[in-house]
Amino acid sequence: MKAHLKTLGLAALLTVGMAATSFAEVTLKFAHAAPETDLQQDLAVFFQKEVAARTNGEVKVQIFPQGQLGNDAAMIDGARSGIIDIVMVGLNNFSGLMPESAAFTLPFMFPTREAAYSVLDGDVGKGVLAKFEEHGLKGLGYPENGYRNMTNNRGPIRTPEDVKGLQMRVNNSKALNDMFSLLGANPQQIPVAELYTALETGVVDSQDHPIGITLSFKFYEVQKYLSLTQHAYAPLAVAMNLNKFNGLSEDQQKTVLDVAAEAVTMQRQLSIAKEDEMIAALEDAGMQVNRDVDGAAFQAQVKPVWDAFIAENGDGLVNAILAASK
Repeated sequence: MKAHLKTLGLAALLTVGMAATSFAEVTLKFAHAAPETDLQQDLAVFFQKEVAARTNGEVKVQIFPQGQLGNDAAMIDGARSGIIDIVMVGLNNFSGLMPESAAFTLPFMFPTREAAYSVLDGDVGKGVLAKFEEHGLKGLGYPENGYRNMTNNRGPIRTPEDVKGLQMRVNNSKALNDMFSLLGANPQQIPVAELYTALETGVVDSQDHPIGITLSFKFYEVQKYLSLTQHAYAPLAVAMNLNKFNGLSEDQQKTVLDVAAEAVTMQRQLSIAKEDEMIAALEDAGMQVNRDVDGAAFQAQVKPVWDAFIAENGDGLVNAILAASK
């Protein structure tokens, strides 16, 4: 009888142990909009492997690239509601929740990548990440899309005059919409997933994206001219459902934060290292690349975009960014 009770007791302990192990295992759904050939996928895969390795498999990451779980707005909503655990999208997509965050994406805000990194990784960027929590999200960091450049089918863009009359696809950034309107283009908001078809069918004849996106989405197949205007730096943002983050153990939370920071650094380094290679690939694919751009003329002409932003949102974050960039 005693032996039987011991057996039952051992079985109960094993059952409890198995339940505890099962409870400790977490699977995080990580969604982004870019193709698997994009550096965003490289970041997601790095995050996936490192989190699993450092938690001994307790935390697994399942990646959903290329908008499988919806467009940018849908993915943010999904992350806030908990349907998605981690989302990576352009920072501009959070401006509806945090209008002041659009200051980071104002035209010609960051003269260099180094200035952008210094601001985003410093107190100013961390302050904005902290505000994600007001919207049910835990900000994990700012990877990069890079500098936005213009492509079109009409000809090289060297001066502001060359933009007039273009049917320009834009994202949901009010600043970029205002900028292209000011330059005489006809801006049209089209989701990136629909942009290739819009260019192919002539709904629009131009667009602006960082080099990596132009390559990974194969816009070179439907665009002839790439002009390195570098008119705006485009940060990405990685954010996690706050309740899901808080539900992790302290060690797991630290791992997620540490790996996210390392993943951001890794992805930025890849972005810099591969940019010339990506431009060469676009040229090999038939694009004509124009490096002769009058950046000073563009910067002078779009100053009213800054004025409009400050009138609507105040100059606090703008001044903080400029001060931290020095």
